[in-house]
Amino acid sequence: MATNSDSGHNIESARRALAARLQSAGVEQPALDARLLVGAALGLDLTGMITQAARYLAPEEAVRLEGYAQRRLAHEPVARILGVGEFWGLPFRLSEATLVPRPDTETVVELTLEIFREHTIAGRRPRIADIGTGSGAILLALLHEIPDAYGVGTDLSLSALGTAKGNAAALGLADRAAFVACSYAAALSGLFDLIVSNPPYIPSAEIPKLDIEVRVHDPHLALDGGNDGYDAYRALIPQAAGLLAPGGALVVEAGQGQARNIETLMTAAGLSLDRPPKADLGGIPRAVSARKMPP
Repeated sequence: MATNSDSGHNIESARRALAARLQSAGVEQPALDARLLVGAALGLDLTGMITQAARYLAPEEAVRLEGYAQRRLAHEPVARILGVGEFWGLPFRLSEATLVPRPDTETVVELTLEIFREHTIAGRRPRIADIGTGSGAILLALLHEIPDAYGVGTDLSLSALGTAKGNAAALGLADRAAFVACSYAAALSGLFDLIVSNPPYIPSAEIPKLDIEVRVHDPHLALDGGNDGYDAYRALIPQAAGLLAPGGALVVEAGQGQARNIETLMTAAGLSLDRPPKADLGGIPRAVSARKMPP
C-alpha cells in the first residue's frame, strides 16, 4: 500500500509534502520539522539533502519517513522521535525519564556563567551541582564552558541518571561529572561554588492544560510542582543554601510569575539577592539567583 511519503517522491518533494501535512495539522514549525524528519529517515544532513534533492526515496526509506510523519502528526515532539535534542549547541540523548531541553532553560546557563565570571575561585577546581539533572543538559553545558570545573548531577530517576551519564561520555565530559540518585540535594556533601536546578514547577492542576507535546510526552515527575508549584523550591533551596561555598550562587529556573516568590524563599534560607532575575527571549523572568555571602 502506498503512503503519503511513498517512494514516488524524490527527497525535495517528500520534504515539501511532509511540510504541507504538518502545516495543515497545526504544527508550529512545519518546514523545519519536515527537514529534520526527512534527514533522519534518510540518514542525511542538510548538505546531503540538498545535493541529493532529486533522488527518489527507496521503499524502506519511505516507510521509515511515514512512521516519523505519523508520530509528528500525533504531536510527538521531533526530539522525542529522533531521541536527541539540542541544548546550548550540544546534542543530548533523551529518554522517557527526561525532559526535552528547551531554549528557555539556556537562560539558566547564561546567568550562571555571568555570575561565575564575576567570582574568583583560588587554589581549587570550581564545583557545580545540578539538582534534578534529567538529561544532564544544564550541568554538561556548564562543564563545557568551564573547562576546569567538576560537577555532580542528582536525580530521583535511575533512568534519567543513566541518560545523563551517557551524554557526559558522548560529550567527553565523563571524567569531570558524577551522578547521584537522591531527592534533590539530600545525598550531596561538601561545598559547591554553583548550584543550578530546573525543578518541577507546574502547579498540579495546570498539568492537564499544558500543550499536548508536554503533558503527554514529558515525564510528570519533572513537571509537577505540587499544589502551588513551589514544592521543589521549598525542598531544594534550604538544602542548597547549606551546600554553597562562601560567595557561591544558586540559580534556578522559574515559571511565569514565580520569580518573586522564589526570591522570598531564597532570602528566607539566608541567601542574598544581588541581581534581578534574567529574562528569557519572551521577556519572562526565567533564571532566579541568590548568593551565599562570605562571613
